[in-house]
Amino acid sequence: MTTPLSPGSRAAALDALADQEVDVLVVGGGVTGAGIALDAVTRGLSTGLIEQRDLASGTSSRSSKLIHGGLRYLEMYDFGLVREALQERGLLLTRLAPHLVRPVPFLYPLTHHWERPYVGAGLALYDSLAIAGKYDMGVPLHRHLTKRKALAIAPDLKPGSLTGAVQYYDCQVDDARHTMLVARTAAHHGAHVATRTRVTGFVREGGRVTGVTATDLETGREISVRARVVLNAAGVWTDDIQEMVGGRGTLNVQASKGIHLVVPRDRIRSESGIILRTEKSVLFVIPWGRHWIIGTTDTPWDLDKAHPAASKADIEYLLGQVNGVLREPLGPEDVEGVYAGLRPLLSGESEPTSRISREHMVVTPVPGLVLVAGGKYTTYRVMARDAVDAAAHSIGGRIPPSITERVPLLGAEGYETRRNQSDTLARRAGVHRARIEHLLGRFGDLVDELLALMAEDPSLGKPLAGAEDYLRAEVVYAVTHEGARHLDDVLTRRTRISIETFDRGTGAARPAAELMAGPLGWDEATVDKEVDHYLRRVEAERQSQAQLTDQEADEARIKSRDVLGS
Repeated sequence: MTTPLSPGSRAAALDALADQEVDVLVVGGGVTGAGIALDAVTRGLSTGLIEQRDLASGTSSRSSKLIHGGLRYLEMYDFGLVREALQERGLLLTRLAPHLVRPVPFLYPLTHHWERPYVGAGLALYDSLAIAGKYDMGVPLHRHLTKRKALAIAPDLKPGSLTGAVQYYDCQVDDARHTMLVARTAAHHGAHVATRTRVTGFVREGGRVTGVTATDLETGREISVRARVVLNAAGVWTDDIQEMVGGRGTLNVQASKGIHLVVPRDRIRSESGIILRTEKSVLFVIPWGRHWIIGTTDTPWDLDKAHPAASKADIEYLLGQVNGVLREPLGPEDVEGVYAGLRPLLSGESEPTSRISREHMVVTPVPGLVLVAGGKYTTYRVMARDAVDAAAHSIGGRIPPSITERVPLLGAEGYETRRNQSDTLARRAGVHRARIEHLLGRFGDLVDELLALMAEDPSLGKPLAGAEDYLRAEVVYAVTHEGARHLDDVLTRRTRISIETFDRGTGAARPAAELMAGPLGWDEATVDKEVDHYLRRVEAERQSQAQLTDQEADEARIKSRDVLGS
């Protein structure tokens, strides 16, 4: 059995962090922080990770859910970044997370005949950089399409909006599940992972950082954690951490807001995703199960970092962009879900956020503290490696090099075998094969642990009321093995019910909370509180999305701060 992020593991992690010095303490539970914890612990360093909310509760659950090289960065001449990202794409697809990462096709509509050689040359370079990476396999090369063939693939495109197209491939991932599994894999190898724990200050000895003070947000317990090096991976909160340690540091992190719309798959007839050029950037229409994800915006954000708000203007902008190429325009009534996130971009100049590079930087502003910021989701492992390399200099002694390119995430190793056995697994569990394929794409060979729960309690093999695409067992497993502690953790991140249902998960809220109650020891009053919290949060989001401007949307969120939490 694999090591779970169980309800008890969090308390045990806090006890261990309070009682003993660790080599590395990571602050931040997004994909970079989780990646740092995995890199450090697999080098033989004692490691802790603390996160003030849930794993992937910020940027790492609100991305475009793509593992890609960043085609548009070729136009910025960021060839090194694209090459690096494409190598990581291949590594994730073939070795580290084949159960979570899969190829996805995109049509690039051409609006003028002269574009074909230009776009074709760019995609040829993109494919060449991928082929040059030693891990890239299984991603088809681009191909040129006539207008007729393009419309056969995407019949809902306006015939007058294109002269032809080029189709290429990238990969996609459920970002929140991937981040959680990176953290869980780190815990499996010995890292102490504690969510709902907020850093309140740094412990200093002379001029050196030797640890942090922190508060357990669920019990109010105050602890002091001693560490030889503290690694900060707080994303858009990096400037706040720099101020906490003693003034503005060498990193200037600018938050850029990106929003995405989720619409039902039948609203756009297409066998392929679509990428469109806009005046500011690019727009993706991404297949997502029974839905499309449409995004993204790329605008500066200097308001509430904890809960970035999608405004009515943002939604109208995205609908306007995609409707420019669709036969049947989408309206607000077609939008099933909306989510907003903040990208932490490194900036030293007053330039548009859409033009800021996604390169990352690692700095040591004071002895004992390492900061990492910037980058993009796809290159999290490289960022983590560089951050731990910097920490190794502070720790001293002989520390082995990174091995994470050879450490598969939990669920990866037996995935191919279990996929070949899907018929047998379906018969044994008494469910349709499609259910097993759904589970394999989310859990890999950890499906055995789900099936064990279902064998012990057959009712867990039934669909979750209000969100029938998911099984009741997935809710229980999220609590017992994946670190979920609140209803929002399950409906928003362990599953995607909050954006995949027209009611945004309100119908599934009580059934899910009642399933969580047993393993978490909730009484009826706590169940009611969790459901009420979630319902009011959904209403607060709807209100913010009815506002025209960022400021108005943020004010609507602030009025509901007691609902949304810290």
